[in-house]
Amino acid sequence: MKTVSTMAGDERSREEHPTPAEVHDHGGAPLPDLPSRDVLDTAGDLLRALAAPVRIAIVLQLRESARCVHELVDALAVPQPLVSQHLRILKAAGVVAGERSGREVMYRLVDHHLADIVVAAVTHAAEGG
Repeated sequence: MKTVSTMAGDERSREEHPTPAEVHDHGGAPLPDLPSRDVLDTAGDLLRALAAPVRIAIVLQLRESARCVHELVDALAVPQPLVSQHLRILKAAGVVAGERSGREVMYRLVDHHLADIVVAAVTHAAEGG
């Protein structure tokens, strides 16, 4: 049985969820042109990596410009170890990249499309959605 580890550390069987070919709309017809299972799994991993308020706030900060840890700590008003932990998760998921600049590491978004996803989710939540 194939399993997948999520960022939270739990494991779920990939066989517990239907494959794209098994997903049907309410009329019983297959949905058109769903992505491959690998693409859906990768998208799920990405969304799980973004699914924490501090990580959402980090992405919102980084959409403006690259920031170092202490700038994120100041902007988010959360402890430095917590910011560093969330940055590690985002980096492991390929959301952010860090580049050393002197004594600091500057973090930036790898792909600004990810900021669009976060902004859409935040806007939806703010509208009561």
